[in-house]
Amino acid sequence: MSFRSIKPTKTNLMNLQKKLKFAIRGEKFLELKREQLINQIKYHWDEYKKIRDSFYQLYRESLIKLHQAYKEMGKRDLVLISKMSSIQYKPVVNIRQVKKLGMIISEINFNLDMNNKLPAYSFENSSHFLDMLILKGREFFDALIKFAEQEDILISYASNFKRIDRRINGLKNNIIPSFTLDIKIIREMIEEIDRESFVRLKKTKDLIQKKKIKMVGG
Repeated sequence: MSFRSIKPTKTNLMNLQKKLKFAIRGEKFLELKREQLINQIKYHWDEYKKIRDSFYQLYRESLIKLHQAYKEMGKRDLVLISKMSSIQYKPVVNIRQVKKLGMIISEINFNLDMNNKLPAYSFENSSHFLDMLILKGREFFDALIKFAEQEDILISYASNFKRIDRRINGLKNNIIPSFTLDIKIIREMIEEIDRESFVRLKKTKDLIQKKKIKMVGG
């Protein structure tokens, strides 16, 4: 806002002062929210690193078991068992959106019901590494989901932090200084108008007094 676009009146001055107070309160509120976000990011960053390390470890172990099963059984038999298992077991994935600290983040629920179902392969004609791979694979998918959730949380927090930081900078560097400058200029203009009015009134009063003296003297 520019003082040139508004009249230098006391009403407009008061309105600008109210807007300035509101902008300052808004900046303090956003700074508090930014501080909360920083704490959340620090907390989730530590959790993220733990989950990431666990995920990579399980990923390496799963690849080793897969390679061992390939080596002992052959790729063709392993792929066939994989296709049969995909028909027999139907994984269910539910993604729920929840709100935390004013942000929408995803919670993933993965379920693979294997109860009362026989495996899609024979224990006699398969490698024992395959059993270990399946067990390790379930751990791997659980870790993958947790890793994805933590990454989504960090991305959401970082995006919200950037947005809030941009708003704070806008208030601090543009809006608040602009209001402050407009208030200063309008106040000075009002004071100048008041001084001019006072001088005119004083001169008018002096003229009236002179006329009265002349009338009395005449």
